[in-house]
Amino acid sequence: MTVLTGAMLIGGSEVRGGKGEVRAVDPRTGQALEPVYGLGGADEVDHAAELAWAAFAGYRDTDLQRRAAFLDTIAANVEALGDVLVDRVVAETGLPRARVESERARTCAQLRLFAEVVREGSWLGVRVDPARPERTPLPRPDIRQRRIPLGPVAVFGASNFPLAFSVAGGDTASALAAGAPVIVKAHSAHPGTSELVGRAVQAAVRQHGLPEGTFSLLFGDGPGLGTDLVTHPLVRAVGFTGSRTGGLALVAAAAARPRPIPVYAEMSSVNPVFVLPAALAARGPALGAALIGSVTTGVGQLCTSPGLIFVPEGEGFTEFLDAAAAAVRAFPAAPMLTAGIHAAFTAGVQRLSTADGVTMAARGDDDDAIASAGRAGLFVTDGAAFLENPALHEEVFGAVALVVRVASDDQLGEIVERLEGQLTATVHAAPGDRERARRLLPSLELIAGRIVFNGWPTGVEVGHAMVHGGPFPATSDSRTTSVGTLAIERFLRPVSYQDVPADLLPQALADDNPLGLWRRVDGRLER
Repeated sequence: MTVLTGAMLIGGSEVRGGKGEVRAVDPRTGQALEPVYGLGGADEVDHAAELAWAAFAGYRDTDLQRRAAFLDTIAANVEALGDVLVDRVVAETGLPRARVESERARTCAQLRLFAEVVREGSWLGVRVDPARPERTPLPRPDIRQRRIPLGPVAVFGASNFPLAFSVAGGDTASALAAGAPVIVKAHSAHPGTSELVGRAVQAAVRQHGLPEGTFSLLFGDGPGLGTDLVTHPLVRAVGFTGSRTGGLALVAAAAARPRPIPVYAEMSSVNPVFVLPAALAARGPALGAALIGSVTTGVGQLCTSPGLIFVPEGEGFTEFLDAAAAAVRAFPAAPMLTAGIHAAFTAGVQRLSTADGVTMAARGDDDDAIASAGRAGLFVTDGAAFLENPALHEEVFGAVALVVRVASDDQLGEIVERLEGQLTATVHAAPGDRERARRLLPSLELIAGRIVFNGWPTGVEVGHAMVHGGPFPATSDSRTTSVGTLAIERFLRPVSYQDVPADLLPQALADDNPLGLWRRVDGRLER
């Protein structure tokens, strides 16, 4: 049985931090959990970064089959933790067991998906423009291109996904797939979970004989250790999922470095839902009830939770609102992830409750037996009040939604123009809404990374076509994604090789294509 020690994992070693202590807290009871974790500081960051840089040359040159097998082994090691891992996640987060088991399956599937991507090899982006010495007036040189990893990547674990967006989550999987060593800063809300998964990764490094600095796991506070990590000269990119405040602090720190580095931060999104008139008239009550099912998933602690719902005045509005309110009242209080998240949620609900032009439609039950009980909430305002008060546009992280009663298509257009960048935008439409939807979709493309039609944004499929990103402040860089195979491109950059002798070229660029890659040769895709 795996025994938790409270130690950081720096390369192949266990290191006890001396910069303070932290314990996980069961959000259901408020009780602190053992063991105590020692926090690291600048010395531990320096040690991990030096090991990662020393590992970089060897790890990035691993052949594709070996690297893919390493990712598969991490997945197998995480699965082998069995109930020990599931029980610890439940204790540290209050999440239902079924949700934890589902998230574990997603985490392992992500790792195996990136293993398939590594083996297939098209992510290397190989291009070959053969020399044309006969070309006039000037001959063309031989030019070849491939992508290489940026270097060691710092990954920040997320509070709301202790597995899928944490130690062995999507950022780690995509960085390791790209050939970049990873240093994870564990989230302080689930240190035991982080240690268990970290040991699974550390064991996989040993099993495949990889350089020990390929992976490290640190514990520490964000303003201290987190900033030290992002500003360390040997760290070359950052993956982050969390608050806008935290993400922007990391972006600023990375930009202020003598050598700035990219920060891929997923931060804030209210995931607007647009219910169009014909859909409202045809299925208003069903939409109202289904909305709350999405809002309350994970007690609203998902980055894709719908927080703003734009509904036209007219037929079906009252029935929609009544059904949504009934669903809110029926939602039992459930533990939120941390006391801090609960406090921020409570403040957000209070802000809505006292805002001009906003009325409360319903609240869910409370439960004094739960230390950090999250109560669902539903509020209503009109389009004019929404446009006048920018504070109503802000995210409240938790199971709460604001329904905005829209007076006209023109007002809806103005609202869309005022919205910030989003991870998702959802449209509910019936056949009679087709032209409205056609006019709306181009505007939504400009504000969202994923457009959902007649569905709900909660639930992010991990695949090749998924985009989990969007314009600021949804992310710090809207050109990429943190979910799906495109995520590997965040940690790569292109390099061209001009007239390099054949015996010095990387294998991926060799004339006989020994890796069997899809390559664009003289503009044509071939293998």
